[in-house]
Amino acid sequence: MATAADVKRIAMGLEGTTSAPHFDRTAYKVKRIYATLAADAKTANLKFTPDEQEFKCMLAPDAFAPVPF
Repeated sequence: MATAADVKRIAMGLEGTTSAPHFDRTAYKVKRIYATLAADAKTANLKFTPDEQEFKCMLAPDAFAPVPF
């Protein structure tokens, strides 16, 4: 399982990524937000297409949960 430090390291390693506060989370974006990290560093939201989200949730239900869109 990825830690908050892993999420930050991976996100900031992607070219053009910036981070900024977004409500009670930290947002990572390149033009648009593609990931947010909760203030408690226990959860992250990643932007997937509906098909990608369904696949990830099916493949690893212990790591991924659907978010309504």
